[in-house]
Amino acid sequence: MANYIEHPLIVPGTVEQRLYQLDLAGKALSSPTLIVMPTGLGKTIVSLLVIAARIEKVGGKALVLSPTKPLVEQHASFFKKVMNIPENEIITFTGSVSPEKRVELWKKGKLIVSTPQVIENDIITKRINLDDVCHITFDEAHRAVGNYAYTYIAEKYFENAKNPHCLGITASPGSTDEKISEVCEALHIKSVAIKTESDSDVKPYIHKKEIEWIKIELPREMIEIKALFEKVMEDRFTKLADFGFPVHNTKFVTKKDLLGIQKKLQEELRGLPDPSLYGAISIVAEIMKVSHAIEIIETQGMESLRKYMERLEHEAYSKSGSKASKRLAEDLYIRQAIHRIKDCESEHPKLEFVKNIVINQIKDKTESRVIVFTNYRDTADMVTTFLKTVNDIKPIRFVGQSSKFKDKGLTQKQQVQIIEDFKKGIYNVLVATSVAEEGLDIPSTDLVVFYEPIPSEIRSIQRKGRTARKRAGRVVVLVTKGTRDEGYYWSSLFKERQMLSNIKDFQEIMSADSTLEESAAQETEKPQKQLTEYAEYNSIDKCNHNINIFIDHREIRSQVARELEKLGANITIKTLEVADYVISERIAIERKSVEDFVNSLLNNVLFEQISNISRSYEKPVLIIEGEGLFSVRQISPSSIHGTLASIGIDFGVSIFYTRDAQDSAAFILTLAKREQSNEQREIKVHGKKASKMLSEQQEYIISAIKDIGPTAARNLLKHFGSVENVMKAEYGELIKVRNIGPKTASRIREVVSSEYKG
Repeated sequence: MANYIEHPLIVPGTVEQRLYQLDLAGKALSSPTLIVMPTGLGKTIVSLLVIAARIEKVGGKALVLSPTKPLVEQHASFFKKVMNIPENEIITFTGSVSPEKRVELWKKGKLIVSTPQVIENDIITKRINLDDVCHITFDEAHRAVGNYAYTYIAEKYFENAKNPHCLGITASPGSTDEKISEVCEALHIKSVAIKTESDSDVKPYIHKKEIEWIKIELPREMIEIKALFEKVMEDRFTKLADFGFPVHNTKFVTKKDLLGIQKKLQEELRGLPDPSLYGAISIVAEIMKVSHAIEIIETQGMESLRKYMERLEHEAYSKSGSKASKRLAEDLYIRQAIHRIKDCESEHPKLEFVKNIVINQIKDKTESRVIVFTNYRDTADMVTTFLKTVNDIKPIRFVGQSSKFKDKGLTQKQQVQIIEDFKKGIYNVLVATSVAEEGLDIPSTDLVVFYEPIPSEIRSIQRKGRTARKRAGRVVVLVTKGTRDEGYYWSSLFKERQMLSNIKDFQEIMSADSTLEESAAQETEKPQKQLTEYAEYNSIDKCNHNINIFIDHREIRSQVARELEKLGANITIKTLEVADYVISERIAIERKSVEDFVNSLLNNVLFEQISNISRSYEKPVLIIEGEGLFSVRQISPSSIHGTLASIGIDFGVSIFYTRDAQDSAAFILTLAKREQSNEQREIKVHGKKASKMLSEQQEYIISAIKDIGPTAARNLLKHFGSVENVMKAEYGELIKVRNIGPKTASRIREVVSSEYKG
């Protein structure tokens, strides 16, 4: 008979007592700790034990952070069931809760479960503070690297909280010492605690997990199509060598290698604007696109390849298409490959294997739940459609939120609903991309299928952890022989073993360091402040707190807003119709990364934004942030120089260049101090976007149709006289218009006359 945890803040009879969880909680309470433990063994329960102990001992409120809304909803539901706290004091924060409402909820909440981005935004805008937070749990703590919100929240928490304490929980912190160290440093972790499936106190709770991998042959017809792409690769590597940048062992070049070559070329370009460098960068871009096509045909399938090539063609013939995509679309071997792809009747054998594996699983166990993981959305679509043809299989696609050309994502609300429907059995097969790798609580998943191996040990561990949580489970990995599938499989296995070894070593090192720190503390009653601490304190000018900066709500996602808050500026988030930042009645700032700058130029929105800001403010400013302006999209230098000249001379906008977000923030603050402290100018928002003229609106409607740019739209309107007449025109009339060919005319008729299917 199971024993249950007894604690005044935990509902009796709800949490089973497991010694390894109590052991981990005890270690975690002694200092900020990173806990590494296999999925399904109750990391959330360890968090519960720590939270209950901290609230009872210290008081205040606790915060649980999790990367996605579905995980937040899942955790909140768990805590409401097991915590002996009024349900209205266990609060859920996501982006769907308004900022004003979050302020009120924060005041009365005892336990807040939130996505990190929401908390980060509320700290930056000073809607909340972390003074009385006695504990933070960082779920999926391996994400605490780079500029992820976890790192900022942890920094502000340990800087401002009266009695800070945190817990990081993950199944996979990373395979290298550097990655593990980065996570620990970001979260102010002082100790590491690890449990494995082989530990004696864990073994009784482990369910058998069978792992098998199936090798598959690529069909002859697909091998022949792959050979056409390989000829393109050979040709491009030869051209790259002609430019003076030879690549050795071209058959074994990885995506990482190509990115390295691209970065090296861009660095050389900054020092010497040689025309051959532009050509070489463009060739590398072509190689990367073709390499991706080869990966798809090797590891995914023909339907995924068709969709990829369709997107490539769309990019090539669109007004913003890169030179690399345009050249590829005109390549003889690519044209041959596209023709062969359209006529190919073969499909990747993986599809049939997936179908048979799932059929056998559900036939043997009708109540089974299955997750099929794929790397790409196109493959998820293909697998879902294929499985729908089989009786008793009820598949559903599960992807992320972002949408792109002919590919609509799922809202977080839809994701939550799909998970619930999957648990209930409305669907019995979840065909998922990486969005389903982390933390999903689906205890009855009996089978996990990897449509392809992945080289990431973190993602591989997360995927495997979706099964054998409450009962025995099975993992099947599909591998295409003689392809990068095999390399990815062995890479993942090696990294998993390396991770386990490194984390154990790291645990011992941190334990030794902790002992040394304790000894040092005993020797010194009152440690002196380090010089670095004084330097950090003095680096923030107290006067900065009197500086006001209005920031457009869309800029809150940028690193700049975070850096301004760190510098002590008083930030107000507003909806700004014109500009990204307003610092006085006369100065407003438009900030663009080099990628944004080039993209907005290609998409014909840059000059509209510049026109709006120059019309609305006396001293408009443009910040261009980052490096590689002349190489980011292989646009001719003369086009960029011409654009900059027009912005500066024709529109009277001052242009400044910054290295990164930190540099941008420092510059914005300097300008703001100059205006507000030195010149005593008030901060004031004014200006609205210019309304489009009727002719511009008409051109916009027509150019919304695929393959029709502004020039073609004007030609059509001039020829027919109105939008209505363009829409009524027949195919024969359309092709009489200058620059409107059969393909474009057919496309117009298809859009206008086809039935809407939502």
